[in-house]
Amino acid sequence: MDKARIGEILVPGNPEEQERQESRVRASFFETVRRALRYIPFIEDVVAAYYCAIDRQTPASTRGILLAALAYFVIPMDLIPDFLLGLGFSDDLAVLWAAFSAVRQNIKPEHYEQARETLGDLRRTA
Repeated sequence: MDKARIGEILVPGNPEEQERQESRVRASFFETVRRALRYIPFIEDVVAAYYCAIDRQTPASTRGILLAALAYFVIPMDLIPDFLLGLGFSDDLAVLWAAFSAVRQNIKPEHYEQARETLGDLRRTA
């Protein structure tokens, strides 16, 4: 996936768009994480990014970038459909890594603590 396409995906939307994205992400994030556990090597960062994105203390621009990336992640029919096991999450990896790299300084230790707890629960029930 090229940088221009990633840049288009990661544009923080207006407040209404961010609300739509947050709703979409909240509805299917953990189901998608459960399917992606073995395909995304930095899944802890992805889950921490989720907790950062829903944290109202996170700066709006950071929330917008993360919500855009996470919304792309949870949509099963994106550039490379997620049902193509092994390949399906490769475009998601690029988008998520770009978002994570852009806002890494805003992801707090408590977001990582929540991510580790959540991943422990998900792995036990997988």
